[in-house]
Amino acid sequence: FDVNNKKVLYSKNAHERLYPASLTKVMTALVALQNASPDTVLTATDSVKITESGAQLCGLKAGDTMTLDQALHILLMYSANDAAMLIAENIGGSVDHFVEMMNEKAQELGAVNTHYMNAHGLDDDDHYTTAHDMGLILKEAMKHEEFRKISGTISYTLKKSDTLKDTLELWNHAKILRENSDYYYKYAEGAKTGFTQVALNTLVTYAKKDNVELICVILKDYGADKSYTDTANLFKWAFNQVKSVTPLTDFSLKTAMTANTSIDSSKLDQIQLLNSVYDKNFSVLVKKDFNESDLKTAFKLDEDKKTGRLGYIVISCDGKKLGQTEVTYDTTSKQGKAYQEGKTVDDNLKTAPVASKRKDAIHKGIEFSLRLLVAVILIILIMHLIHRHELEKRRKNRISRRKKK
Repeated sequence: FDVNNKKVLYSKNAHERLYPASLTKVMTALVALQNASPDTVLTATDSVKITESGAQLCGLKAGDTMTLDQALHILLMYSANDAAMLIAENIGGSVDHFVEMMNEKAQELGAVNTHYMNAHGLDDDDHYTTAHDMGLILKEAMKHEEFRKISGTISYTLKKSDTLKDTLELWNHAKILRENSDYYYKYAEGAKTGFTQVALNTLVTYAKKDNVELICVILKDYGADKSYTDTANLFKWAFNQVKSVTPLTDFSLKTAMTANTSIDSSKLDQIQLLNSVYDKNFSVLVKKDFNESDLKTAFKLDEDKKTGRLGYIVISCDGKKLGQTEVTYDTTSKQGKAYQEGKTVDDNLKTAPVASKRKDAIHKGIEFSLRLLVAVILIILIMHLIHRHELEKRRKNRISRRKKK
């Protein structure tokens, strides 16, 4: 599953409902990060106790405290089920309400074949997901840097504290991330493992190579080793099939707007004054042998004045859309506000500086008057000097005539 373009490169039974096991904890972490900051302090109650045989635990007991950041490390790296209960109760107010939040989030993301009964992933008949849904959920979780950081961390130490008697050393269960493992895949950047007797082995991983970022989801695999090799093989195949291109590096929005014949001239004049922006690094996924010169770009007017969206830049090839990115403008700018209010930007720009134009006219008048006054004074001075020179000349002539007599 391509992260940037939401494109499925390969799938098998992608919509079959299966048990996620501890992949559930990806959603637990996502809901927690969307509703609390990493430094939020969590306090354990008796609700953290899990008695199911074989359940992974870190040994929390009532009264223990830690930050959400610490709890997420335990949750995602060590996969402790009691850490999931700690997070759920503190962030949701109750475990049941937190699970409701998880289900609401799944529906919001379009993960319509996912349903949660708990925050940790221990088996329940009504607790299920699909490979497709897990791709959507992981993609959303990856938007949080805290999730990326933790899911890619190899080792982590919880130091002794008032509520932790011993230093706790954590190692990421995902061997696909460990360089000293036989299952290491060098392009993998983060992963979450899962296993129960019913779910079998589950694994979600994200990897990046040559600006292509992909997600791989494995459900109901027969052995942890097989889930790692299946994942690595899928990544190797996928990265050999596609490449990422950025067609908007030299793109001219003004030219594209002008080329859209469905926009009348008056509308075009208005929208071209909005100083619109778009993602110049927007990328699309194409086959390895694809000729980038075959890509076509066009501007599509599709306004949403509430968000400041003007439309989209659509990238296509042979009439098939490969991707699109938003074109937006600043709704708080002078031009943006006028456009939001339904006024023409031209009129706004013409009427807005009237006062300043008057001031400019006054300033220019004063400046002209001063220059004229200086010129008049200079003329008077020059005439005065000429007059004095003539008088002096006459005086000397008279003196000269008297001497001759």
